[in-house]
Amino acid sequence: MKVKVGVVQEHPVFFNKEGTIDKIDTLLSKHAHEAYDLMVFPESFIPGYPRGFTFGATIGKRSSEGRNLYAEYHKNSLDLAEDSLKRLEKLAKVHKMYLVIGVTERTASNGSLHCSMLYISPSKGLLGVHRKIKPTGTERVVWSEASGEDLVTYNTGIGKLGGLICWENYMPLARMAMYQKGIEIYIAPTADARESWVASMRHIALEGRCFVLGCNQFITKEMYPEKYQHLLKEEAEIMCPGGSVIVGPDGEVLAGPLWNTNGILTATIDLQEISRQKLDFDVNGHYSRKDIFEFIVKDQPPMQDE
Repeated sequence: MKVKVGVVQEHPVFFNKEGTIDKIDTLLSKHAHEAYDLMVFPESFIPGYPRGFTFGATIGKRSSEGRNLYAEYHKNSLDLAEDSLKRLEKLAKVHKMYLVIGVTERTASNGSLHCSMLYISPSKGLLGVHRKIKPTGTERVVWSEASGEDLVTYNTGIGKLGGLICWENYMPLARMAMYQKGIEIYIAPTADARESWVASMRHIALEGRCFVLGCNQFITKEMYPEKYQHLLKEEAEIMCPGGSVIVGPDGEVLAGPLWNTNGILTATIDLQEISRQKLDFDVNGHYSRKDIFEFIVKDQPPMQDE
């Protein structure tokens, strides 16, 4: 099976949920003639990865300004019970493509925020959500942790989809949780724009014998609304140079990395290449040594059929 994939390196309309969904609509319409089967958007694209913000939090105290900023971020985060999700599902249906979109999610149960990845089918709508199991550094101020039940995978019409967000990809056991489901298209939205991240994407492709779609944003200070500029005084003009990349199961780069500009990386991937590459290494098969190792993930759901 051949699948045309697109990795979107763009910036959102910061802290503006509906404005960012409008932008997604515009981007999908602009590129509709290219007939993508799958398009991937960066980490916390809705309503924006809060790079450079402290939310006024230091050990032992929080500022009033920081609380107000958090309240604004909270308001513009995506609640799956709202019409915003329906808009995204409609876009997937209209454009006949799968969408994987990074969002900051406001959970209806307790109001906490999660760094999440939505899997949306053109025929079934929302397949499910992966929530980051371990926010990195001061991300923990605004994002809650998730659990094993959020290590989701999906058997779809374009292959077996799954993935992890940003530095979750440095967690060997979290990666193995993906591999053991037979993942074919591994999706890795991130805010890490170091050249070493590209090496990590290549390693995961080789280790998992899967296609890897690494997706980041290109961000400059001027892309933030003027009312936030005073919070970014210590930031470089280019806050995130991007580095999105598409890698094949042999570890070779198929597209990218894309630096210092917005754009869409494109590749037509052949899922049969995965079985060819498993001749000499299969992390979940003849290289697993299950006679020595036992691997159990608490509460991880089985792969869900679309």
